[in-house]
Amino acid sequence: MKNTMKKPVNIPVSKLRPFEGHPFKVKDDEEMNTLIESVQTQGILSPLIVRPIENTDEYEVISGHRRLHAAVKAGITEVPALIYALDRDSAAIAVVDSNLHREHILPSEKAFAYKLKMDALNHQGITCGQVGHKSRDDVSDTESGRTVQRYIRLTNLIPELLEFMDEGKMALSVGAELSYLDDQSQYDVLEQCEQNDCTPSYSQAFRIHKADREGLLTKAVIQGIMCEEKPNQRETIKIPAEKLLKFAPNTDPKQLEDFVLKACEHYRRYLIRQRERDR
Repeated sequence: MKNTMKKPVNIPVSKLRPFEGHPFKVKDDEEMNTLIESVQTQGILSPLIVRPIENTDEYEVISGHRRLHAAVKAGITEVPALIYALDRDSAAIAVVDSNLHREHILPSEKAFAYKLKMDALNHQGITCGQVGHKSRDDVSDTESGRTVQRYIRLTNLIPELLEFMDEGKMALSVGAELSYLDDQSQYDVLEQCEQNDCTPSYSQAFRIHKADREGLLTKAVIQGIMCEEKPNQRETIKIPAEKLLKFAPNTDPKQLEDFVLKACEHYRRYLIRQRERDR
């Protein structure tokens, strides 16, 4: 959408509605507090983009949900907006495209955004009488169709596992594998995550999905796979490098590791000799 031919008009916030089903979260966090302060001192610098809601005198927000929220919090009653007469599908695509440039986008937001756009593209193809549906490659200019499909798969996760994605506790590939499970199996995975204080590795998620495809998945199978020790869960001991470098200066990490292991071996032999002398 080009803004050059449009002039913003002031619209009462009471006549503005969030885009129905939009996937981007509006949070009252530190960034929002900063935005509220900016709106209070400078007003809305960038107009919202809206579309008329059919058979009403109200408008649906396409771009600017956070700015609208900040304006309401700041006590502003009217905001500048650019009005575009878009149908539901075109508006859905615009909602996604106008928000994906944001710096911080949660995996869940991207998942439902890609699904919203994909559904809109498919529906446009159907209503236009095109043969077949739009490709997932048309959804994003920056990510492959395969990656887009993996994100869309996340919309099938139960809320708790989806929250793991947003918290960075699970990789995209892991979430995509688990998304093929039914809700009960996903809750069985969640139970093991909570009991073992871990999340599945890709290998574990792949084998759980494989067992499900083969009709062999049970709660016991999930438990058996999830109870396996992963390399990154083995107990480790951390010693600050500066403490070790006092004894082995000018060494690289590999040399330092060898030095520590040899020192430990030397000390072990020393203790053995001491015990033998004390007998």
